Amino acid sequence: MKTVIGINGACGRMGQRLIHLAHEDPALTVGAALEAPGHPRQGHDAGEVCGIGKIGIPVRHGITPDLRLEVVIDFSVPEGTLALLPQCVAHRIPIVIATTGFSAEQRREVEEAAHEIALLQSPNMSLVVNVLFKLVREAGTALKGKGFDVEIIERHHRYKKDSPSGTALHFARIVQEAMGQTELRHGREGLVGERPPQEIGLHAVRAGDNVGEHTILFSALGETMELVHKSSSRDSYARGALEAAKFLAGKPAGRYTMDDVLGL
Repeated sequence: MKTVIGINGACGRMGQRLIHLAHEDPALTVGAALEAPGHPRQGHDAGEVCGIGKIGIPVRHGITPDLRLEVVIDFSVPEGTLALLPQCVAHRIPIVIATTGFSAEQRREVEEAAHEIALLQSPNMSLVVNVLFKLVREAGTALKGKGFDVEIIERHHRYKKDSPSGTALHFARIVQEAMGQTELRHGREGLVGERPPQEIGLHAVRAGDNVGEHTILFSALGETMELVHKSSSRDSYARGALEAAKFLAGKPAGRYTMDDVLGL
């Protein structure tokens, strides 16, 4: 039996790749392509939007009972996620949230929904990035108190709206939990003095069409270790989201993570 998925943000770059890859996956079928009200592609065939030809699924706004969805993947914007959440709760549809950039209040709304439906949220859907989260935690734990500075450098395309990336901030939180730093320094300029040990430097590069790179430096006097992930295609994020959807379909209400998907 195929898992029937809906995709929120279906006409965006990631949404289009999700439709394309899900259509090729023998374990999945696209049951809904969702977009914001008033989107210019409303009513268009989702397959034609993403360049694979007609698949019989029109771009639409909102979830109705006739869709029979087993899970929804949200790759939109925070406002789009929050508009979709009550619909998923009402129809008891699990949701994979790949959107980033939520405010504290918006994060609380997401948490509330997890009491009613299965909800998986990650700052990055790449399977390898989620393995790297674990490796960074292990490195930070091993190097705590041993004189290592930590800097995080992220590179993305010119169109990315948030900075630093949600993934970079998550790496920073992992390091803080493992090593105890209390401050995040977003770039440096001028006579800032010697680097204090309690800070993590965060540096965002925006250029061209870079899909995404993250480098975590652990550096002491005399040696440096770099943990690096480079994505050459958005498919790495899309495939991870599809794996998460397969995992989440049919799960009881609660909070899930990519660690659960990967068995970490």
